[in-house]
Amino acid sequence: MLRMKNLAIFQKITGLTTLLILLVASNVLASGPNTGPEIPGGVRQVDHDENHFRSDPVYPDKPYDAQAQIKIYGGKSAVKTPTPLIELGRKMYDSGPIPEAFTFLGAKNPIFEHFMIFGDFKSAIAYVDGQNNVENQQQGVVAFDLNLELDLGITSTERVHALISPLDKGGEFTRWDFAGENRSFETELDLNFDTLFFEGDAGALLSGIFNRDMGFDLPFAFGLMPILFQNGVWVDDAFTGAAVTIPALNVPALDITNMDITFFMGVDKVNTGAIVGDEDARIFGVTAFIDAMEGYFEIGYGYTYDEGDGDFSYHNVTLAFTRRYGGIISNSVRVIGNFGQDPDGGAAKTADGAIILIENSLITSLPSTLVPYFNMFAGFKRPQSLARAGSGILKNTGLVFEADALTGTPTLDDQAGNTYGAALGVEYLFNLDQQIVVEIAGLQVIDSKEGSTAAGDQLGFGLRWQLPISNATILRADAIYALRENQEDLSAVRFEIRRKF
Repeated sequence: MLRMKNLAIFQKITGLTTLLILLVASNVLASGPNTGPEIPGGVRQVDHDENHFRSDPVYPDKPYDAQAQIKIYGGKSAVKTPTPLIELGRKMYDSGPIPEAFTFLGAKNPIFEHFMIFGDFKSAIAYVDGQNNVENQQQGVVAFDLNLELDLGITSTERVHALISPLDKGGEFTRWDFAGENRSFETELDLNFDTLFFEGDAGALLSGIFNRDMGFDLPFAFGLMPILFQNGVWVDDAFTGAAVTIPALNVPALDITNMDITFFMGVDKVNTGAIVGDEDARIFGVTAFIDAMEGYFEIGYGYTYDEGDGDFSYHNVTLAFTRRYGGIISNSVRVIGNFGQDPDGGAAKTADGAIILIENSLITSLPSTLVPYFNMFAGFKRPQSLARAGSGILKNTGLVFEADALTGTPTLDDQAGNTYGAALGVEYLFNLDQQIVVEIAGLQVIDSKEGSTAAGDQLGFGLRWQLPISNATILRADAIYALRENQEDLSAVRFEIRRKF
């Protein structure tokens, strides 16, 4: 009898417990998980409107294929890349788990060491009629160039880099002159460094030293280093100096989404058309890259100081704006101005003018492969880039203005001294397996030829064809024909083979 009472009590307790569990569970299921967003102060949630979204695409003629979807991820193969000549430590391209890093610069700035030697070898043959503005003078040359890039990686942000061009000495390349007045083989050997610099980030270095995130980036570089601003139009040179950048700034009130400001100086080996020789010129400057107004601005100021006896010091300013308009045209407008030069002894000024460059390319139905372009310029007096080696300020304006240092193939006048002109062309990349560029360009003298860098009006036709025959080897052919007033007409063909490693 006692067992029956205990069993009844146990059944009542079990029933009540089960009922309580069901009530709690039903309440939880009714309320559901708390999936609502956490909304911080000052933020308001807007109502959802399904009319703002389109329905998912439907492809009735293309049924779903599960194996094809899997192949997207599993059917990949490695992309073949050139192999560096020497590759020690972490490889440029690698797979598998990353090995544990050293931390003697701090846990916040781990060491990922490597040493690589990579670069390219170029051999070019050119034949020119009208060389040196001499009637019926032909020049044929085969030239060679070897670039060895030495890269010592320390961390993800710090490295030492150098460039050696052993077949190039003072701008003269090892070559064989097989046609013309001087037929000979010239050996130009030079093992000096063309660049040798250190670059890093002060924010990363300090984070490693103090073992905490510093909250800022401050990239810098110093040494014999290459500098390129405005696609090389304003600065394209390698000189001994230093540079530091304040990156990733923004000013919402001015619609500036991103802004980088770079301060730089060059104290040796500065190349400028305003001062003869690279030992007397010093440059100090600042430039800014600003994303705003659905495009970007490039603004710069530089001062060139002449340590020589002539006092050809001057100021250099630049302003450029680039954007797309209506999905039809990409446009860049650049202005470079020089002022303040007052050479001693009444010598002629070498940097006293301005240039306007307008670059346009149409956005076609094949925007990545078919690119028609139309570039214009007007140069007044003697405009100068701030620093430039081996070419004039119009180098990027068109094919027929692009100087070739390797073979010395001449071009139309690329200095823009009291001239105006344009380049009209089209670039086609086929299926991204080869390239062809066809161009017509010309220039006219402003006022009189006495104040111009060109002897007279010029008209040129250019052609370029490039074909990659492997992942590391490319063939290139160029041709130019130019009519030049008060000078001999010019025709030239050039063929180059380049091997990367």
